[in-house]
Amino acid sequence: MKQTSPDNAVAGASDLPAVNSTLAAHPRGFASDNYSGAHPEVIAAITAANVGHASAYGTDAWTERFSEIVRGHFGVNAEAYPVFNGTGANVLSLQAALPRWGAVVTVRSAHINVDEGGAPEKVAGIKILGVPSPDGKLTPELVDREAWGWGDEHRAQPLAISISQSTEFGTCYTPTEVRALADHAHERGMVLHMDGSRLSNAAARLGTSLAELTVDAGVDVLSLGGTKNGLLGAEAVIALNPQAVPGLAYLRKLNMQLGSKMRFVSAQLAALYEGDLWLRSAGHSNAMADRLRAGLEKLIAEDSNTEIVLPYATQSNVVFAELPADIKARAHDAFHFYDWPGDPRLVRLMCSFDTTEADVDALLSVISGAE
Repeated sequence: MKQTSPDNAVAGASDLPAVNSTLAAHPRGFASDNYSGAHPEVIAAITAANVGHASAYGTDAWTERFSEIVRGHFGVNAEAYPVFNGTGANVLSLQAALPRWGAVVTVRSAHINVDEGGAPEKVAGIKILGVPSPDGKLTPELVDREAWGWGDEHRAQPLAISISQSTEFGTCYTPTEVRALADHAHERGMVLHMDGSRLSNAAARLGTSLAELTVDAGVDVLSLGGTKNGLLGAEAVIALNPQAVPGLAYLRKLNMQLGSKMRFVSAQLAALYEGDLWLRSAGHSNAMADRLRAGLEKLIAEDSNTEIVLPYATQSNVVFAELPADIKARAHDAFHFYDWPGDPRLVRLMCSFDTTEADVDALLSVISGAE
C-alpha cells in the first residue's frame, strides 16, 4: 500500500491530476447553464456565512433571513424549504401534493418525465401522465387528455398538474396562461406545481415579478431555482398554498434533502433573491440568447440557401437551432453544446449568467464559417 507523507494527508492525493484553474483550461460553452461557475456575489455570501458556529438543520439566522425574503416575494403565507438540487425540489413538491394513489399530468418533454432518472416515480411513488405539446407548454385542453377517471380504482388518480417555467423548449407561460391552468386544476380538485428552475428567466423576459407568475396566478407549490442562475448548489421548495402540500418538513428529511449546515445553502439563496441579482443574472443570460438568435437570423437572411432553421421562439436563455451536419460538426469542434435527443439536426444552445458577447460572436463566427 502506498504511503503518504504528513504533507500529503489525503491518501493517494499525489496520484490525482493537477487541476488547471485558468480560464483557458475551462472555456465557456453553450451546453447548459449548469456548466457555469458560481456568481462572485454568491461565493462572497458563502464566505460571510462561514463564521463561528450556527444552529444546524435550518434553525439559523441565514435560513430565517431567506424565509423572510421568500415572504417578501410570495406573500406572508409562503413557506420556504431549502434543498440541494432541482430533482429533490420536484420530488418533494409532488410527494407532498399527492397521495400514494395520485398521478401528475405534465408534458412529455418535462424535466420530471425525461431528465430525473425516474425519481418522481421511484422516490415519490407517483404516476406521471405525459401529454404531447408542440412548444413544451400545457393548456387546459391538453390536461384533459389525461385528467379523467376519478373514482376508478383501476387508474392512478390525476390529482396534480406540473408545469415548467420556462419550459424545456425555452418557452414561457404568461400569468394569464398560468391562471387558466390553476383554475382548471382547482376546479377538479387538483394541485398546481411549477418547476421554476428558470423562473427568473421567465420573469425577466416577461417583465413580471416572481409573484405574478406564481402565487398571484394560483400556483400551489413552487420548485424555486438557483443553480442555473449562478448558485453553487441550492434550490428551494416554496409552499405557496401550504394546505395543499402538507408534510414538507418531514418529507425533506425522508428524502435526504435536509442539510445539516443549511446556513450555506440559505446564504446562497438569500444572496440571489434578496436584491436584484436573480433579475440581473437572468436578464443577462436572456440577452445573450437574444444576441445569438439575432446573429443566426442574420446568417439565414444573408444566405437564401442556408439549411439553418430556428424552430422555436427564443423566450428565455436558450436557442434551439437545426444545423446541417457539417456546420454542427464544426461547431462541436469549437464549443460544447448538446444535440437534442430524437432529432439529428436539432441542437440546444444555452446561455448563462457569465456568457459574454465575445462568446456568442465566436460561436456565430464558427457557424458562419468565418473561422
